[in-house]
Amino acid sequence: MRTVNIHEAKTHLSRLVDRAAKGESFIIAKFGKPMVKVVAIDAPAAGEMRRVGFMAGQFSVPDDFDRMADDEIEKLFGGDA
Repeated sequence: MRTVNIHEAKTHLSRLVDRAAKGESFIIAKFGKPMVKVVAIDAPAAGEMRRVGFMAGQFSVPDDFDRMADDEIEKLFGGDA
């Protein structure tokens, strides 16, 4: 996460706010000490990010997924040694 000093934040506030609104959070520091974190209003809180199902509808799993490559596996580990 980007850290900017308070002078830079005052100088470039509009640009920084636009970037934060697009999801690029940043920290404002005073004398090198982090003071505040700027995030978009609709940004998910830490620990609330939803990961399960985030690719729903992006791909499909074949019906025979659990049986794929059975022949090759049988040849590698099967009875004929």
